[in-house]
Amino acid sequence: MKILDSESVLSRGKINRCVVLPVNVPIVADSLKRKNQNWIARASFANDLIIQVGDSSFHLHKLAMVSRSEYLNRLVFQRRCNNKDPNNIVTIQIDCFPGGRKTFELVVKFCYGWKFDMTPSNIASLYCAAYFLEMSEDIESENLLSKTESFFSFLVLTSWKDTFRILKSCESLSPWAKELQLVKRCSEAIAWKACAIPKIEARTNAWWFEDVSLLRIDRFIEVIQSIKKRGMRSGIIGSCIEFWTLNWFSKVTLGLDPNAKHEHATIQLTQLHKVSTECLIKMLPTEENSVSCNFLLHMLKVGMVLKINHESMCVLQTRVVLMLEQCCVQDLLVKNYGDDDSLYDIDVVVEVLQCYVCGMSSNSAAKVQSVGRLVDGYLSQVARDQKLKVESFKLLVEALPQNARESDDNLYRAIDMYLKAHPYLTEEDREHVCSVLEYHRLSKEARQHVMKNDRLPMKLSTQFVLLENVKVSWTMASNGFNYQRKTQTNIRVSKDFEKRQMSQEIKVMRKDVERMKTQLLDLNTCKMKLQKQMKICSV
Repeated sequence: MKILDSESVLSRGKINRCVVLPVNVPIVADSLKRKNQNWIARASFANDLIIQVGDSSFHLHKLAMVSRSEYLNRLVFQRRCNNKDPNNIVTIQIDCFPGGRKTFELVVKFCYGWKFDMTPSNIASLYCAAYFLEMSEDIESENLLSKTESFFSFLVLTSWKDTFRILKSCESLSPWAKELQLVKRCSEAIAWKACAIPKIEARTNAWWFEDVSLLRIDRFIEVIQSIKKRGMRSGIIGSCIEFWTLNWFSKVTLGLDPNAKHEHATIQLTQLHKVSTECLIKMLPTEENSVSCNFLLHMLKVGMVLKINHESMCVLQTRVVLMLEQCCVQDLLVKNYGDDDSLYDIDVVVEVLQCYVCGMSSNSAAKVQSVGRLVDGYLSQVARDQKLKVESFKLLVEALPQNARESDDNLYRAIDMYLKAHPYLTEEDREHVCSVLEYHRLSKEARQHVMKNDRLPMKLSTQFVLLENVKVSWTMASNGFNYQRKTQTNIRVSKDFEKRQMSQEIKVMRKDVERMKTQLLDLNTCKMKLQKQMKICSV
């Protein structure tokens, strides 16, 4: 075998090829002619072997084929003992041949000593075919299995692009490619090359994401597992999974496209993506901040649409809950795709907040209030959406308890923005939205704004005015009581001055008492005179 390398290790232009030159063969044939679904090897004597691969028939010679294949040698010997054909022609049917008719055609060329090319696109199928046909060195030197092994090893060790071409070709060779470790060897080669990059470069420029994103889910999982074993940073692995997911998932495959015509195909794709989503969740690195909160929320939305298993949903919810205290508003923005839906998916955020509230008691007040500020900011962001329904907005408003907020000022601003963006709400809907606002949880400036805000329902504005008047009355009464207490305090403070005037005041008081006694005696005297006169008149 002669290897003609048409590209260097660093080159990404032409494809590597292995040109298999003629070797010593027991029989010489002129050519392999095709007639419809029949391939006929032309030689100086008649064909005595027919091998059927699928719908195709190859009319060959026993000596050429069995001298290279232990598998065919065994079958030919068995069939010859029971063969009743007068021309001594043996027919063999091979089902599920690795690579199908095209690969078997290359095997025939090899057995007859005809020149052909091994490439990254056909090396995997040729390797599997050589193993299937038992074309090892035990039966003949320089056999196909050893040649394919050599070229395969050369490709995966030297060429990054060719390794991906081999992996791509393995998709049609299941389960042969996996059983023969071809997929594993390619995955390990990719992992080795990806991890060989300096860590600083890998962090800033993950150039290999694009190539890995073209792999099918099962091949992608193999590569990620190999990369994990190599010890690559969890953040890079998480970014790679995000990149692959965004590359493969679309509206149609999520069943969100109302114009999808092929219902059966859509169902199949949906089922495929359901399984893929569950596999991706299991692959996510567990280290903190290895994947973004926004990506996890997108996965949670996908999981809700595809109805993935409960265990996977819990994993996503828990991871998002643990990240909420460090999130910003942009992390919570998950877009909807339907024309009639709101701009952002509210349900997925409500789902996470409800999960957060269940375990909120173990968190400090500062952490809980940071989540409260986050939710109020999110409310202000989504409140501008004219398609956001009252029920969804109210559900989001009530997702957190009162103790998650120091005050309701930010909540009030978000509600006011929602009412401003939805001017045609009924009075009942406005009351429904504003029912969470409480007078004592708003600052003085916010309460003043409420009483002047004509967007609010009349019932709420009136209630706030009455409560404000009551508060003013209580304030005035409290000020009066404080004035009385202040007067008494001043009297106590001036005790020294009182002592000096005490004697004079006692004298004045005594004179007043004496005068009052005299006046009482005079009144009693007048009373007695009047009683006597009334008796005389009555007689």
